[in-house]
Amino acid sequence: MTVDPRAALATLTASLERHLEASASRRGENDPTVVSAYQAVAEAFDLYDDALLEAYGEVTPLEIYSGEEDDEEDDDEDDEELDDHSDEGGDDGVYLGLDDSEYDEEPSKKK
Repeated sequence: MTVDPRAALATLTASLERHLEASASRRGENDPTVVSAYQAVAEAFDLYDDALLEAYGEVTPLEIYSGEEDDEEDDDEDDEELDDHSDEGGDDGVYLGLDDSEYDEEPSKKK
């Protein structure tokens, strides 16, 4: 079944809105409404990413966080590697989030 990427994006956007609403009114750490909304976002994202790939041969630069960690020592080593290369401006394909104060446009685009 082929899914239209625009329809899948609309579903993803709506699921993100529901997740925001559930998060804002959560009742405890494991609120079932938030957990359900989280799962809906993950499913909608997978649907969107698959539709995007099928229609245009493209994917997003994002991954669903599964919460599973292989080995704490390996994670510490990975973090050290990222820290070692974080100032080199290389793109290793891992989205770590941007703090507004850390974001700089390309030098040619600065005003």
